[in-house]
Amino acid sequence: MNEPDQRGDPGAVPAGRAAPAGPQARADPRVPADPGARDDRQAPADPQAPADPGARVLTVPNAISVARLLGVPVFLWLVLGPKADWWAVGLLIVAGLSDWLDGKLARAWNQQSRLGQVLDPAADRLYIAATLAALAIRGIIPWWLVALLAARELVLGVALLVLRRHSYGSLQVSLVGKTATLCLLYAFPLLFIGEHTGPVALIARVAGWAFAIWGTALYWWAAGLYLVQTRQLVAAAGRSSISGQDSPTGQQDTALARQRPPSDDGA
Repeated sequence: MNEPDQRGDPGAVPAGRAAPAGPQARADPRVPADPGARDDRQAPADPQAPADPGARVLTVPNAISVARLLGVPVFLWLVLGPKADWWAVGLLIVAGLSDWLDGKLARAWNQQSRLGQVLDPAADRLYIAATLAALAIRGIIPWWLVALLAARELVLGVALLVLRRHSYGSLQVSLVGKTATLCLLYAFPLLFIGEHTGPVALIARVAGWAFAIWGTALYWWAAGLYLVQTRQLVAAAGRSSISGQDSPTGQQDTALARQRPPSDDGA
């Protein structure tokens, strides 16, 4: 009886010898490799890989934001000390331009950072608070307007605490919120100029109060939108905790609370 000739088969196993198993086993060259097979081997870590870019501190946009923050006490001294309103208005204009510039540079140079996401809106709110306090102390605006705007910030502060309790971040800035902030930032310099005499001061006073009224209304409108989003996120978190898994609605609502880009002007 003739036995089959195995000399021409490089992948054949001689009679009486077990086929090798494990990683030392040779693959049959006649069998094509499976393109869908998963390779469990991991590529070695690249020692030249950059660190987390969001953790950067020393960036040009962050330096601009810090300089804008340092201008807040200078602004208060100009308004309440020598009452150099024109210099104070000039400082507000420079602060507004720097607010636009740091966001522009952060995007152009890819220098976004988590610190910048904190510094940028913090500088905006400090300027708004400082300007409100200075205008009220000078008697240019009534204190009830200050209380109305401060109450809005308090309401949103409580909403933010509720979101963090449910493991959410801060809400994304809406177009209404951006418009409200811009209206108020336009209103304050105009009100300072309107405190003086002359036709230019009269026009500035009328335009300043128009921006202040519209800005305050939009400020609270934006707050209402943020409260609705907060309620949606809290409800989504409640549904997820009850079902034990993320629901499609909860995943959709989570997008409302992503991190704020550095270019945003505040809520």
